[in-house]
Amino acid sequence: MQTQTAQFNRLSPSLEQNKHWSVAEIETLFKLPFADLLYRAQQTHREHFDPNAVQLSTLLSIKSGGCSEDCGYCPQSAFHSTGVENKKMLDVATVVQAARTAQQNGAGRFCMGAAWREPGDEDMRSVLEMVKAVRDLGMETCATLGMLSEDHVEQLREAGLDYYNHNLDTAPEFYGEIITTRDYQDRLDTLERVRKAGINLCSGGIVGMGESLTQRAGLIAQLANLNPYPESVPINNLVRVEGTPLENAEELDPLDFVRTIAVARITMPRARVRLSAGRQQMSDAVQALCFLAGANSIFYGEQLLTTGNPEMERDRALLDKLGMYPFKDTRI
Repeated sequence: MQTQTAQFNRLSPSLEQNKHWSVAEIETLFKLPFADLLYRAQQTHREHFDPNAVQLSTLLSIKSGGCSEDCGYCPQSAFHSTGVENKKMLDVATVVQAARTAQQNGAGRFCMGAAWREPGDEDMRSVLEMVKAVRDLGMETCATLGMLSEDHVEQLREAGLDYYNHNLDTAPEFYGEIITTRDYQDRLDTLERVRKAGINLCSGGIVGMGESLTQRAGLIAQLANLNPYPESVPINNLVRVEGTPLENAEELDPLDFVRTIAVARITMPRARVRLSAGRQQMSDAVQALCFLAGANSIFYGEQLLTTGNPEMERDRALLDKLGMYPFKDTRI
């Protein structure tokens, strides 16, 4: 183990950001002694970011339920009986008011999520209005709308969308165990279209779905080896929802989740690594370890798409205890 630690300490962060990571190398990172791994992640973090600043994003579901995908973790899938209603899209005024409230509460980025496989042309017209209106408030905009055609990507670019979220979810070798209605390559193709259009990428995954350590390393390898890797990397801890195929999945050890944050930070040193779904189930101590491991972005608010999230007051109290403060990204 001392040999592994020495091996990775010889690699400077400046070399790592241009490095192609093998799954085996990332798995070795995961297996480092916990203190060594966090020390390495914190060193990398401090080279590129203010270690006490955290970027605050708020996520709103603009279209909930009835999704035609069969993602095993998702309560919005039409394949699962979870009690989530199939609702029509919110109107633009409602979305703008939610964005204004989020901004007043300290959020710098507003993310809009819709439950569908891919948007239709009429859907896209409404989304474009939302993007323009939220941008007019001075906030960064992000959207997660499923797969995108080249035409839809171009429309989002023209509307001024800052970030597009499209998660890889897991390693390609495990993907078929979780989703069968969409291929892994479909996700990569959408990311490529978004990147070519000059829109920033927000792409990460979910851990705790029953994947092996090697498969967890495989997810990080897929993300880190994108050229370039995403500007934002949300790391989600599975929220086990009754009625989904993964409702009885074995809970991931909290320290293994912290390790995932640290490995993401080391392999993608300039990315915003976001502590995402599953925070409601985490103690303040575990969240503090995640920040120490290099997380510097959170979803801020009472709810994500359909699952709970720590209340704003709890978040403010935690950040105050840690001496941390909000950071607002500057638009690129």
